[in-house]
Amino acid sequence: MNVDLVRAIGEKRLVEFVYRTGKPRVVEPHDYGVRAGREHLLGFQIAGESRSGAPQGWKDFDVTGIHRLRVLDEHFGGSRAHDAQRHGTWDRLFARVT
Repeated sequence: MNVDLVRAIGEKRLVEFVYRTGKPRVVEPHDYGVRAGREHLLGFQIAGESRSGAPQGWKDFDVTGIHRLRVLDEHFGGSRAHDAQRHGTWDRLFARVT
């Protein structure tokens, strides 16, 4: 379990990291847990690049692909309640934005 992700979610802080392809991203971390035996982060990307071409929006990140994770000083508002259906199901949930 990544304690920095748990802290960022608990404190509603943005995170910045490089994902698989080396592209930097800034993300609101919303859910962090285990799905299908692997650790995943569900987040709303607000800046950076993406292979999908959509630099903003809901993204599911395999935590093994996250590198150079930094918890930023900047806070975000919390849960995006109108998009609650995106949280999905988890085998084990470590943290969720409230």
